[in-house]
Amino acid sequence: MELNGRMWILDDDDINTDVIYPGKYTYELFSPEEMAKHAMEDFDPTFAEKVREGDIIIAGRNFGCGSSREQAVSCMKYAGVSAIIAPSFARLYYRNSINQALYVIECAEASRYAREGKKELQHKEARIDLKKGLIAFGGREFDFTPMSGKALEIFEAGGLAPYTKKRLESVKG
Repeated sequence: MELNGRMWILDDDDINTDVIYPGKYTYELFSPEEMAKHAMEDFDPTFAEKVREGDIIIAGRNFGCGSSREQAVSCMKYAGVSAIIAPSFARLYYRNSINQALYVIECAEASRYAREGKKELQHKEARIDLKKGLIAFGGREFDFTPMSGKALEIFEAGGLAPYTKKRLESVKG
């Protein structure tokens, strides 16, 4: 499987869940479309209106730190983000991303290169080969360890809920 999209290079470490999805909306029952409108609202108020289906986030270390709220993953997925690349992720954000079928990639080299070349690379196209573990942009290629095992099964099923439903149906069958 391959992902292609414009890069959103966020030149910050420790982008927390309150910035990704503002805490003031935590207990609101929003539709996916409404959640998408608030993605990255406190980091870049124009993000939700400019992001397109398939876009790729590249950020600094410890992306998604803070609370364990799944809305911080869901809003990105509903906004159209296909993958997030960072040197590291908060463990809960990483796991919530798998559960919501949002591909997260730990690749310090790609993050560093993108952040150093942000002026030239911002909103340029990137290609990610999920099977080969290859990211390509700006005339460079970067290797990463692709998802495997149960994480890949959950991702390919469309998230933890569809995966669990499929498993339960196979047991009943």
